Amino acid sequence: MQTLNPIPFCLPLLACAVDPPQAQSLPVGDTRPNVVLVMTDDQGFGDFGFAGNPVISTPNLDAMAGRSARMETFYVSPVCAPTRASLMTGRWCQRTRAIDTYIGRAMLEPEERTVAEYLKAAGWGTGIFGKWHLGDCYPMRAMDQGFGESLVHRGGGIGQPSDPLGAEADYTDAVLFRNGEAVSTSGYCTDVYFDAAIDFMRERKAADQPFFAYVATNAPHGPFGDVPEELYQKYMKADLSPGAFPDSVGHPLPAKNDADKLARIFAMIENIDQNVGKLFAALEDMDALDNTLVLFMVDNGPNTQRYVAGMRGMKSHVHEGGVRSPLLAHWPGRLKAGHGSDRISAHVDVLPTILDACDVDLPRDAGLDGRSILPLLEGHRESWPDRQLVIQAHRGDEALRGRHFMLRTQRWKLLCPSGFGGQNPQQALELYDMLADPLEQRDLAEEFPEVLLDLQRGYNAWFDDVSSTRPDNYAPPRIHLGHPIAPLTVLTRQDWRIDTKDSGWTSNSRGHWEVDVVNTGPFEVAVQPMARSKPLSVQLKVTSAEGESLIDMPMSAEGSAGGTFPFRVSGLELPLGPASLEVFVEVPSDKAKPKTIGAYQVRVTRS
Repeated sequence: MQTLNPIPFCLPLLACAVDPPQAQSLPVGDTRPNVVLVMTDDQGFGDFGFAGNPVISTPNLDAMAGRSARMETFYVSPVCAPTRASLMTGRWCQRTRAIDTYIGRAMLEPEERTVAEYLKAAGWGTGIFGKWHLGDCYPMRAMDQGFGESLVHRGGGIGQPSDPLGAEADYTDAVLFRNGEAVSTSGYCTDVYFDAAIDFMRERKAADQPFFAYVATNAPHGPFGDVPEELYQKYMKADLSPGAFPDSVGHPLPAKNDADKLARIFAMIENIDQNVGKLFAALEDMDALDNTLVLFMVDNGPNTQRYVAGMRGMKSHVHEGGVRSPLLAHWPGRLKAGHGSDRISAHVDVLPTILDACDVDLPRDAGLDGRSILPLLEGHRESWPDRQLVIQAHRGDEALRGRHFMLRTQRWKLLCPSGFGGQNPQQALELYDMLADPLEQRDLAEEFPEVLLDLQRGYNAWFDDVSSTRPDNYAPPRIHLGHPIAPLTVLTRQDWRIDTKDSGWTSNSRGHWEVDVVNTGPFEVAVQPMARSKPLSVQLKVTSAEGESLIDMPMSAEGSAGGTFPFRVSGLELPLGPASLEVFVEVPSDKAKPKTIGAYQVRVTRS
């Protein structure tokens, strides 16, 4: 068995599909079920053979779909971190503080209870492999939120400002973080995640402990420069023009597309499919197939405008193409192929469903928004009431009433597609009869004003409820500095609060980090400036209840020799409690005076 260490290791790729495995008898020891949750990143509803895509090759996922129970009308958020917050907690993301994807708004409130925390407390071994995207620093890391084994990248993806220095945008041989420590890996990142997850499952199986493995790939999220080469060449030879995809029903595809980008995305997806085949082969080999619930879903719509089975929209949209996901539930010991339901469901239902399957009781104060859909997956349809599901996500520091949302009942869908970036705050409401018009082709807002008003009232009640979850409901959580569990903290632009009117990730951006100092120090603070910025001076500003202090940060000897984090100050005492840290980097400018920009990364270490 291969163990991850802080040195390179080799994880091979299984390139072939496997035959559908046969059901096994229950293991002799602990018969509590295992759970494997697989979620891919930016893979759309139409990126599967079983969804009618005639170009992409997904034989293992197609076979899984044929053997699984399925929820046919399953919703996710239009972007990734809000989906992950709801998936992990069973609660609308507006209750969890994780309401956006970056600049401090993709950090989960530490007091939220995750599915991993519930299962770990009940005796399951818990592991995450891939993308967490709910906080890189203590106490928001996956390892702080119930995952006993953690192998993840930082931030919202590889190729972002949270990348480890010297390993930027590496999908192959990536530097990942295993239980908080940087480790070098060998192979394509998706292969690494699945192989590590399978090793984890084998270890837990050998220990006679049920396991929960969360495999969350960052593929097929961009950047697209590093993809499986053989598969990329395969799709470059295929017809990827819009005319190669079905368009007889629903909304037409754009007349042109980027064939090279699509080939890269499809290569990443087929590589995921190969790993799903490897996963099922491993479960069969370890005699765990019959007693393992395997769930498969995606986090949001596709990251380009491409085939989504006639639906409208893509990632970041609240029309169906941006918020619909397959939900496959494979569990030969309990679920029958072909069972399932067209009843509406969503990411908030996954946690209660998993706990129901594992017979884990929830505390009375759990406050879940989702409900177990296990009865529907088992084919029981009686006494299932109608419900209202609300999905809302947009840029900004807080959720805004009426901004970029959808509300779905079994029949109706109300939405305000104002734009994820708030492009059109005056956007009119739209209303669709989803039983008669599942592809949203006829807006009925003017024909059914009473229905529209009734659904508006439902939305407003929902918004009032989620926005009053806690007194400071939309304040981001604070990063803890100096905690014995995490003496080293790396602050990146993923989690800073921006002080400039830009995206927060430009070369001219400035920002600060909201922190909670839990031990006075002493600390070493080290600054990594933007690449090629040629700093003239670097200063650290600390703001707390005790006032402000401005500290000069000289170039260290290591920095003079070309090392990373070249500007450092040691022996620093920080005031206990809430504070903000900001770094001013003065750099040359085309104008008469130098300009001041923010740091790229800041490393804070308690001695």
